[in-house]
Amino acid sequence: MPKTYLTVPYAQKDAVKALGAKWDAVNKKWYVPANMDCTVFARWQPQTGTLESSPTISKPVIRKSSTTDASAKNTAVGIITQATDKNFVAYNGDEPPWD
Repeated sequence: MPKTYLTVPYAQKDAVKALGAKWDAVNKKWYVPANMDCTVFARWQPQTGTLESSPTISKPVIRKSSTTDASAKNTAVGIITQATDKNFVAYNGDEPPWD
């Protein structure tokens, strides 16, 4: 039987837990157990009113950049920085910057 996943702000987690919702650690979402009435949790159900078999977890987008080696390394983890000063030289991590 599919689980009914809820959209619960962190501040309201104790309220849904007290009503009987369970935490799905794999999907990191609260859900209504199959033996409970879903109408009690209407406040936290998605607006579509459909049952989800599992929430969609999206992967981070990796953007390619050719500005510097340091920014290329950071794009793999989703961090992109741009220097605003034209004389700025990015530290590449191979040698200490003070030598």
